[in-house]
Amino acid sequence: MKYDAIIVGGGAAGLFCALTAGQRGRRVLVLEHSESVGEKIKISGGGRCNFTNIHAGPENYLSENPAFCRSALARFSPWDFIALVEKHGIAYHEKKLGQQFCDGSSREIISMLLSECSDARVEIRSGCRVEEVRPGFSLKTSRGDLECDSIVIATGSLSFAKLGASDFGHRIARQFGMRVTALRPGLVPLTLKEQDLRVFGPVSGASLPVRVRNAGASFEEALLVTHRGFSGPAILQISSHWKSGDAPVFDLLPGGAVSFRPGATSAPAFFSEFWPRRFADAWCSLHAPQKPLNHWSDRERREVLNLAHNWPVAFSGTEGYSKAEVTLGGVDTAGLSSKTMESRSVRGLYFIGEVVDVTGWLGGYNFQWAWASAHAAGESI
Repeated sequence: MKYDAIIVGGGAAGLFCALTAGQRGRRVLVLEHSESVGEKIKISGGGRCNFTNIHAGPENYLSENPAFCRSALARFSPWDFIALVEKHGIAYHEKKLGQQFCDGSSREIISMLLSECSDARVEIRSGCRVEEVRPGFSLKTSRGDLECDSIVIATGSLSFAKLGASDFGHRIARQFGMRVTALRPGLVPLTLKEQDLRVFGPVSGASLPVRVRNAGASFEEALLVTHRGFSGPAILQISSHWKSGDAPVFDLLPGGAVSFRPGATSAPAFFSEFWPRRFADAWCSLHAPQKPLNHWSDRERREVLNLAHNWPVAFSGTEGYSKAEVTLGGVDTAGLSSKTMESRSVRGLYFIGEVVDVTGWLGGYNFQWAWASAHAAGESI
């Protein structure tokens, strides 16, 4: 059986590409190796799907070629996706910083995509594993052989292996002579070195607002202490800019300048006005003189406050792909058309979504890249 296009991967990018092409009258088949489509959509945003961010722009994405995503993002904006959400009567709200969430369940987004695919006469086969892709685009699958004029790889990357994530897309790219950039976990918790973990591990669960900067990037979000290190939005954001040997710098008092008030008896008591007391006790045990505040010199006061605003932390590593929300790196954008997502060297071969070397910030940006890159390919196949 021959199709105009076969899309490998039934996630956000795959389904959106399918409905876009189907609406143009193309005969489209989606192959998903799991038993159901949209597994990553289902768990996103705590089950409410942070489906886009109204501020999404090229500056919110990491890539060896930062300008590559500009074309697709410009031609399919967050407002275009929001219009589709509103068309289906899905209630949503802005949580913060432009992040758009369903009021109800992320399953509403999946149902919307499936409804649009159905209207566009897209065929979907779940539980179908692609075993081989041959030149000329004949596919050997667990449910028989297939042929197509165009093939779209929308298989995601290495994060969320428990949902079936794999390096399939990267292997296909290499099979057809395309380069894959270096891969590493992104939007991932960072692990503390042993000496710091002994101090902060016991305060697991403590959370506080911080501003963190590293490698030219800066984010003001919450930090969460875990039994292995630091997590929370601030850490997930900066982790995509972190490399081994870096020591991100934290401002633990991002509200502005503060000074020790008269009458404060100890550093932990003072800092507990801004931080959870358990965190204040742990931090001060490392960095504050162990004596009453009224015995501190002016220099000691200045140095401790300066450190609270500029606290460098050398991490031992990350919690890896099992805890990463995305994979940094992917199919080299130099080998793809920014307008269509088609391979420059293999006609009819497309790559979209996370498998490409374009990675967004936390907060709906990666979904917007999925929709935009899928739309670009769907308009071309």
